[in-house]
Amino acid sequence: MKRLLMCAGLALGLLASAHAAIDTFEFANEAERQRYRNLIEELRCPKCQNQNIADSDAPIAMDLRNEIFRMLEEGKSNEEIIDFLVSRYGDFVLYKPPLTSRTLLLWYGPAGLLLIGFGVLGVIVLRRRGQNKDRSAAGLSVDEQARLAALLEQNSQDKKDR
Repeated sequence: MKRLLMCAGLALGLLASAHAAIDTFEFANEAERQRYRNLIEELRCPKCQNQNIADSDAPIAMDLRNEIFRMLEEGKSNEEIIDFLVSRYGDFVLYKPPLTSRTLLLWYGPAGLLLIGFGVLGVIVLRRRGQNKDRSAAGLSVDEQARLAALLEQNSQDKKDR
C-alpha cells in the first residue's frame, strides 16, 4: 500500500512539472536567439516578484515572452522593447531601475540607514565613556572615605584577633 501511495505521489509530481510550458520559437539566426535570451533574463516577472521572465511559469511571463518575440520579429531594438515594458509595468520590471527622483530612496536608502545606525552607535558609546569618566573622576566623598577607613580598620582588627 505504501508503494502504491509513493508511486501515485511521484506520478502527480511528474505531471505537475510536465505542465511547465516550454517556449519553442524559430529565430532567423543565433544572434537573435541570444538577444531574446538576454532580454527575458534581464526583465523581472511582474507577478513573481523576484524571478525573471525566463524562469517564471506565470501566465503573464509566458505572455511577455511571446510579446518580446513578436517585437523582435518586427525588428524593434532592445531599448524599444524595454521602454514598452516599462511604460506598461513600471520600473519594477527592471532589475536595475534608473536613478530618478522616484527611485532615490531605493538606491541610497540602505546606505543612509547604515550611516544613521553608525551615528547613533557612536553617540551611545561617547555618552557611556563620558559617564564612566565622570564616575571615576568624582572619586569618593569625604563621608565615604571616612566610612571606608573605618571598615578597613575593623577588618584589620578582626584579622589580628584571629
